[in-house]
Amino acid sequence: MHTAPLLAGVAGVCAVLAGWELIAAAEQVRLVRALARWLGPALEVLRSGREPTSPERLRLVALGVASLLAAGWLLAGPWAGLVLGAAAPWAARIVVRARARRRRDRLAAEAPAIARALADALAGGHSVRGAIAAAATGGGVPGAAGEELRAAAAALELGERTDDVLRAFARRAGGGPCDTLVAAVLLQRDAGGDLAGLLRALARALEERARVGADARSATAQARFTAWIVTGLPLAGVVLGELAQPGFVGGLVSSPLPALLAGTAMALQVLALVCVRRIARVGLPC
Repeated sequence: MHTAPLLAGVAGVCAVLAGWELIAAAEQVRLVRALARWLGPALEVLRSGREPTSPERLRLVALGVASLLAAGWLLAGPWAGLVLGAAAPWAARIVVRARARRRRDRLAAEAPAIARALADALAGGHSVRGAIAAAATGGGVPGAAGEELRAAAAALELGERTDDVLRAFARRAGGGPCDTLVAAVLLQRDAGGDLAGLLRALARALEERARVGADARSATAQARFTAWIVTGLPLAGVVLGELAQPGFVGGLVSSPLPALLAGTAMALQVLALVCVRRIARVGLPC
């Protein structure tokens, strides 16, 4: 009686070790290495959050189809796997957009660092093109903003026009503070004046804007959390009912009238979640 749990624990440890050995052996297989190289660009898109190219988008969809098909097949059978696999393009689009939105948020948060790096380079005697290259290589702008600056500097080295490079940067950043930054650089460069001082003032204004947004999110945190709990209570009730009485959901949707009411309630819940998300969104003008 007492040796069974011990033997089960030892078997679990052995299974984990065997799994590690299997992974290490699989990494040496040529097919697995080729598959990893083929999926590498798609995984890099998910990591960075940038806009994928057409081949990368196809690889993301293929990865999503394989993953969702396998997960659905293992959890609920082949039909569920086929349904989830068919939804892979839609799921991949949602994931890519979410990662791109997070990248834009990071760029907006790092816009003051970009403005200060450019201001320091301009104060050191660089032109706008030289300031972008100096800010990219100086190491003072980390994260997604540093990657975008290095991409802009590489484009300038290839001979592209400054206006085109800056507008492409603003487009990739999704507008917001970076759009304001690019507009300030272009306008002040054409009109003249102290561009370095303008960029430092803009950095202070963007930091103040970020503080105001953080205060607004803190002030509404409790209300947003309560709204999410209230809208999630019906789903939690359905899950608890199914756990307490298996087959509860199947019996609920087996008749036309209960199925219609349940479908209407689900649609209203989805609408409520969308409304809560839109109402709770904190947006500040640039």
